[in-house]
Amino acid sequence: MTFSDDEIERYARHLVLAEVGGPGQQRLRAARVGLVGLGGVGAPAALYLAAAGVGTLRLIDDDSVALSNLQRQIAFSGADVGRPKVEAGAATLTALNPHVAVEAVAERLGAANVSRLLAGCDVVIDGTDDFASRFAVNAACVAAGAPLVSGALGRWSGQVGVFTGRPCYRCLVPDAPPDADTCARVGVIGALAGVVGAMAALEAIKLIVGAGAPLAGRLLIYDGLAGTARTIAVAADPACPVCG
Repeated sequence: MTFSDDEIERYARHLVLAEVGGPGQQRLRAARVGLVGLGGVGAPAALYLAAAGVGTLRLIDDDSVALSNLQRQIAFSGADVGRPKVEAGAATLTALNPHVAVEAVAERLGAANVSRLLAGCDVVIDGTDDFASRFAVNAACVAAGAPLVSGALGRWSGQVGVFTGRPCYRCLVPDAPPDADTCARVGVIGALAGVVGAMAALEAIKLIVGAGAPLAGRLLIYDGLAGTARTIAVAADPACPVCG
């Protein structure tokens, strides 16, 4: 697998990086990453993955761009309001890096179609804000043996975790909280989405190139108001209905 002159210049800072280099950049180009939800987490994550040269990005979202999205979902502009998110996002990513193939899937993910929608993905990033979708994505990733990068945010704090089988996301969240906060209900500072989305993209890149220590079985919690971060271990639940 050879790189064009454009790619060599475009990825120059990766190619001289010891942990990536030519072999790592080839692995990025050969990879397919599924992004479930092109919102606060998925939009900035998609931008960094496209810029990094991930060969194929599969965008899965059935929503359309709303004006209120633009405060944090930086893959879109005012001209995109009303367009399907995957359509607008695909145009932005292609303009950023024409070497990346974008698969736009304007379909609502659920338990019945999740396996089909994520088939062939080497890594999955889940940025959805409802637990039914998160549980469905987690179960499909465990069944397929695909690493799952989970990102979430609200108000001034966010979290990123990586699940590579056991423990899985369901070990961390056994049941949906009865009164889970959403960004629409409690608000979110826009720049936080960039922090969490970029961290999710970084974890996906580390998994693909085999660099460093991914957050496997760990959860990084970032407090934007305090400017602090901590990492906690996620214990495997022996009674977990998915990986137990």
